[in-house]
Amino acid sequence: MKYKVEKNGIMLYPLEGFSLSDTLDCGQCFRFSKNENGIFSGITGSLKISAKQNEKGETFFYDVSEEDFLKKVVPFFDFQTNYDEIKKLFSKDDTLNEAIKYCGGIRILRQEPWEALCSFIISQNNNIERIKGIIARLCENFGEKTKNGYLFPTPQRLKGQDLSSIRAGFRDKYIADAVEKVLSGEINLFEIDKMSYTEALEALMKIKGVGVKVANCVLLYGFHKIEAFPVDIWIKRVLDRFYKNGFPKEFYGFGGIAQQYLFHYIRTQNISIE
Repeated sequence: MKYKVEKNGIMLYPLEGFSLSDTLDCGQCFRFSKNENGIFSGITGSLKISAKQNEKGETFFYDVSEEDFLKKVVPFFDFQTNYDEIKKLFSKDDTLNEAIKYCGGIRILRQEPWEALCSFIISQNNNIERIKGIIARLCENFGEKTKNGYLFPTPQRLKGQDLSSIRAGFRDKYIADAVEKVLSGEINLFEIDKMSYTEALEALMKIKGVGVKVANCVLLYGFHKIEAFPVDIWIKRVLDRFYKNGFPKEFYGFGGIAQQYLFHYIRTQNISIE
C-alpha cells in the first residue's frame, strides 16, 4: 500500500483489488452516500470519511491527517489484508470466479461492533434505502452532534428512549433489548470479540430479534470474523442454484468474503438463479 500526503488529504495510489464504490455500495454498511461529484461521505466512529476514486484507481481521502489515515482509515477498509491470495483460492470455483471478475474490489469493512449490531437488527426484512433512512433518523435523533455530523448513538444515549421517531416498526423492541443487554453486561461486546465463532454466534442470539442471519452479519462486519456466512434470500438462492451439494468446505475459513462477492454479483447483475 503506497500513499502520498497532500495539502488537503491523502492520495492512496492504485491498490490492486480495491474498488471504493463496490466496497461502500455492496450492502455491508449504511452510513455512506455518494454526491453528484462522485465523492463518498460517511462517518465511522467519530471519523468522517470523504473519498473519491478516479479511473486510474487512485483514491483521494479528503481532510484527513496522516495519523488518522493510518490508525483509522486503513483498518476500516481492511487495507492491511492480502485479498489476492484469498481470491486465488476462490478462482477455482466457476461461480465465485465470475463474481470476482465483476466485484473483486470489495473489502470487508471493519465496522464498530455496536453500530453493526443495531444496523443489522434494523436490516431485517428491509431494503437498503429504507435501512439507511432509519439509521440516519436514529443518529439525528439520538446521536451526539459534532462538526462532522451525527455520531452513531451509544447504548447509554439510547437507554429508555422512545424509538418511534426513527420509524423502524417492530425492530424498535429489538434495539431496546440490545441496549438493555449490553448495558447490563449480559452481552459484552469486548468479550464477544475474543470468543470463537460458535461462542460469539450463540452469545449474540441471546438478543431478541437476533437470529442466525443477523448474528452472522454482526460477526462478519462488526467483529471481522470472516468465517461468518450470512444467508439471506439472495444467498439462499445462490446456494440452491450453484451449490446443490453444499458450499465448498475449502472456502469455509473465508466464507464471509465469498458471501459478499456472491451477494453483490447476483443482486446487481440480474444473474438467473431460478
